[in-house]
Amino acid sequence: MAAARHRHGASSFSAARRPLRDTAARLTAVSLPAMREPIPRRALVLLVLLLTLIWGTNWPLLALAVREISVWSFRAVGVTLAGVTLLAVARARGQSLRVPREYRLSIVAASCFYLVYWNIASTYAAILIPSGQAAILGFTMPLWSALISWLVLGERFSGRMLAGLLFGAAAVLLLMVPGLRDYAQAPLGFALGVSAGLGWAIGTLILKQRSVPVPATVLTGWQLLITAVPISAGALWFGDGRWFMPSWQTLVIVGYIALVPMAIGNAAWFAIVGMLPVNVAGLSSIMVPMVAMVAGAIVHAEPLGPMQWAAMACCGVSLALVLLRPSGLR
Repeated sequence: MAAARHRHGASSFSAARRPLRDTAARLTAVSLPAMREPIPRRALVLLVLLLTLIWGTNWPLLALAVREISVWSFRAVGVTLAGVTLLAVARARGQSLRVPREYRLSIVAASCFYLVYWNIASTYAAILIPSGQAAILGFTMPLWSALISWLVLGERFSGRMLAGLLFGAAAVLLLMVPGLRDYAQAPLGFALGVSAGLGWAIGTLILKQRSVPVPATVLTGWQLLITAVPISAGALWFGDGRWFMPSWQTLVIVGYIALVPMAIGNAAWFAIVGMLPVNVAGLSSIMVPMVAMVAGAIVHAEPLGPMQWAAMACCGVSLALVLLRPSGLR
């Protein structure tokens, strides 16, 4: 009887796992296409000219943006302005703003994991620890994405992808070592930075799984407006009810962050995710914290020494392995 129960239990366990394996296979086919195809040139342009520079130079500005206003108010204004702007641009270009009903729940879930949590957690992290260090922790996203893909989707990495991930991890570790003292003094900043990267990975994988058939401008605009609802509620809840006009410097910084890094940067990111597998897209963004480190050194006099330069070299090798495959490799 015990043996029969054991066999029955094993059979039930296998049956329970079968739908998960089938689902993982479907997700892998959708979100992790074979990398035998060449990297689209448009994706490279978006990565180098938009994401790397726009997002990288954005991090030192976060601490400046919240000198007079709260994190919640700053993000509420930013995501609302960015979302309205993107949808207005999409409408002016003749794009339909309608999202098919079957994709709406996925968009809401992805927005909560990525945009809602990311915007609040990453901003607090940039306040509690140096902005360059906060950027590094937030951009552990490729490592979380790879881990989730391996554990949940059963993905097997090619030798080049695995080597790229290892060099990317080495870069993150090299950059984290000088910040250990900051993390010890502000463990909440460390936790928020790392969890922001995890939320970004989960939200991106949800969207990649569903492959929402709308333009990146429309998708990003709606996600930002969805994000505006809970963040605006948080701003009202945590605010003290006193209304005032911030200085023109703060208004300029908030406006710039809303329109450039948030609107244009996120639209570029979701366009890239539509063209590349999540792991490749995530690894290709790993140069952003490098730019953030240099910008933090310029704006806030944050440290920039041998460890940081060694990390930049590791990032360069990682990107070369992932994006610049030999022409004869198939």
